[in-house]
Amino acid sequence: MANFYTTYYDKYFKLMFSEDIEKKFEEFKELAVNIKSNKNKLIFAGNGASASISAHGAVDFTKQAGVRSITFSDANMITAFSNDYGYDNWMAKALDFYSNDGDALVLTSVSGESPSVVLAAQRAKESGIKVVTFSGRSAKNSLRGLGDINFWVDSNAYNIVECIHMMWITTVVDSVIGKSEYEVS
Repeated sequence: MANFYTTYYDKYFKLMFSEDIEKKFEEFKELAVNIKSNKNKLIFAGNGASASISAHGAVDFTKQAGVRSITFSDANMITAFSNDYGYDNWMAKALDFYSNDGDALVLTSVSGESPSVVLAAQRAKESGIKVVTFSGRSAKNSLRGLGDINFWVDSNAYNIVECIHMMWITTVVDSVIGKSEYEVS
């Protein structure tokens, strides 16, 4: 059974460190620093586990890195907007209500094909809002095609893709802070 774990974590190492990942980290860091200095905000959204990753990212960017961030993971918001505008449209409508010029949208979707996420990216592009994407599976997924900064994991393994997304997001938080060890209170 030990071979399973070695092989499993070898996949993580291989997938996490693509040849252009440092460039993407720097692009996202620069965007976050500009958002912070201009007193704008990062808006995070995703479905399922990606919603949880988004919520965690929004809190860490706000609390740790001082980059004001919100997340579209409130159950009341999701159900009310889905009921009134349809599930596929709920994120795009939330963006209409909560975004301002100069904000950026961070979308996470393993498949990159979730209609609610793709439509939110399209709405952001129409509104001139920068889009950062975290996706996996197909290199030609719809979400990745809409992003200004794209993080992509070349895997169909949901748990691996989701965990790498979380590690990449928190890496950028720490890069904004400038260190990996710090007090969080």
